[in-house]
Amino acid sequence: MKLLYYSAVATGGLADYAHAQANALAQLGIEVTMLCPADAEVPASTRYKRVPELVPFARRIAFRRLQQAGRIIRNIRFLERHIRKSHFSHVLLGSYSEYLSPLWANRLTRLAREGIVFGAVVHDPVRDFVLGPRWWHRWSIACAYSFLQEAFVHGEIALDTAQRMPELHTTVVPHGQTRFPPGSQGRQITRKQLDLPSTATVLLAFGHVRDGKNLDLILKAMRAFPAIYLVVAGKEQSSGQRRLNYYQKIAKSFGVAERCRWWNDYVPESKVGDLFEASDIVLLTYSRQFVSASSVLGAAVQFRRLCLASSGDGPVREVVTKYRLGKWVEPDSMEAIEAGLQCLIQNPTTPDWDSFSRENSWEANARIVAERMFEDRLH
Repeated sequence: MKLLYYSAVATGGLADYAHAQANALAQLGIEVTMLCPADAEVPASTRYKRVPELVPFARRIAFRRLQQAGRIIRNIRFLERHIRKSHFSHVLLGSYSEYLSPLWANRLTRLAREGIVFGAVVHDPVRDFVLGPRWWHRWSIACAYSFLQEAFVHGEIALDTAQRMPELHTTVVPHGQTRFPPGSQGRQITRKQLDLPSTATVLLAFGHVRDGKNLDLILKAMRAFPAIYLVVAGKEQSSGQRRLNYYQKIAKSFGVAERCRWWNDYVPESKVGDLFEASDIVLLTYSRQFVSASSVLGAAVQFRRLCLASSGDGPVREVVTKYRLGKWVEPDSMEAIEAGLQCLIQNPTTPDWDSFSRENSWEANARIVAERMFEDRLH
């Protein structure tokens, strides 16, 4: 069984997911080839073949949108050529994306009509970031689903495909855990480096800084907890989101700035363990619009840290409550966050770490994906 895995991102959570999933599929005996960007990081212990020939993400600010449009279309053309040249019959897209799909989807639709099986991991099933007019956005969503036979999601959801897609099958798969190296210097040393009191309760907001994580409500809630400190570790996401200095200003206005630590950069893997081990509570306080899975949750489980979580009805709520991984609270509410923090400090849960790790492994993810993608070969 041969599988072509298309991963158009070079770094970050989507790239980590693609690597782990491709490795797990290869471990099942599938011959996996990954198409990835030329500047993609080379991960350790790769069991699949890498073809790093996709066009990298545009790094110049000037004309970035135009460059990105050209990049998307060129990479799809390369995908089509590789499918035909190497005679792949099964193709898995590491993430679903509708951007500019009316300009490229017809290439993959033709292949699907010729019998090529296409699947995609739909990390963000609610496509609410609109580029251009509404009609174009809806058409783009439909085009990007039109050639797929398999959509893999991380929680039960009725996908909004914009048009009826009778050939599309939706399957829930667990979100495997990204494994990080353990901390190298110990809890107290890291706290000392970050100027954190050894006895303080430390909150960790890890990952991209963006509006939907309700960081402003966390800062507001901190006023009621003078012994709580906050570490924000992750890069600003994009110009369309509030910048880090916005949160720094409101932290000052709330009188909590002295208890905040800011790391506005990509956190190297070697430092992730130290950050989690120095913290007490991991923040997953997503807005009501967030119905996706969270890779940060897996890291919290790895380092045995309780979570304060909020979201829409989706994988985060389901997993946190099922395995008692912390406290889930109503989204977008400072009062709910405040009550959740009080509960975690005074009456922490007893999580079922082992069951979560067993049932949300990459092996379980890969088995389900393989069964769906190769159903025609297995039966």
